[in-house]
Amino acid sequence: MDRKLLTVLGVSLVFALVVSSIFYQLSSRAGGPKKTEATDVKDVVVAAKVLDIGTTVKAEDIRVVKIAASAFPKGAFSKPEDVVDRPVMSSILVEEPVVDGRLAQRGSGAGLAPIIPVGMRAVTLRVNDVVGVAGFVLPGMRVDVLITGDPPGTSQRITRTVLQNILVLSAGKNIQVDATGKPVDAPSVTVLATPAQAEVLTLAGNTGRIQLVLRNGGDQIIEKTGGTNLTHLYGGKFRPDGTFVDRDNPDLPDEKPRPRPRPQPVVAFAPPPPAAPPAPVVEQIITIRGTDRKVETVSIKNNE
Repeated sequence: MDRKLLTVLGVSLVFALVVSSIFYQLSSRAGGPKKTEATDVKDVVVAAKVLDIGTTVKAEDIRVVKIAASAFPKGAFSKPEDVVDRPVMSSILVEEPVVDGRLAQRGSGAGLAPIIPVGMRAVTLRVNDVVGVAGFVLPGMRVDVLITGDPPGTSQRITRTVLQNILVLSAGKNIQVDATGKPVDAPSVTVLATPAQAEVLTLAGNTGRIQLVLRNGGDQIIEKTGGTNLTHLYGGKFRPDGTFVDRDNPDLPDEKPRPRPRPQPVVAFAPPPPAAPPAPVVEQIITIRGTDRKVETVSIKNNE
């Protein structure tokens, strides 16, 4: 056999071996991560249905799915027994992993109790359509609390802002907004307050009339107000003599406040005095004897 032919065959064989080795290494590198990714999974507990605030998690409310270990959420659970019988503090959607920050500890109760922070109190206020801002006070909103009443030592009614930036926990029995976001007429509103604020709200509700004022949830500014009474409302003041002076137009004639009607004295009925007896009838008798003339007066009673 020709030596040149043998040389060409040898070089070709070596080149084939090199190419095969390169392809083998590339294929092994491409297939390695896929095999590792398929085996590197972890169990995670997710919600089988929407879990509302205040509800207690039951076994049928959750299920376990497998996800990549690299995508395992921080604070999530792998075992259902770690989640069951714990109250929900924040709504959890379907297929959303259940994390520790959304749940309260076992034994903390259901309803509002789990979502009340340590050191805070939930205070319920009776409201109507006006106080409740025509039904637009919903859980999660921020309100200011105004009170209208008669302070001691003054004869004028005054309105003051007693608390600001108060969080609404519930409207009636609803502790969260429904899916449509529509307001619901509720006879009461429960707000989150400190112990000192709870005392203020309780006293205000028992001695005056409460009004809730909506505010922007992002507005954290606390305004300083001095309150408003009837004098400020009508824009003037009363002089010591009782005349009213307009604050913006002091040259206008004074207006005296309308006097209150005084109660008329009650006169007791008294019987009429007895009639005076009639005067006696006077008669005169004239006697003439010669030149003597004598006049005699005689009184005659009416009943005689």
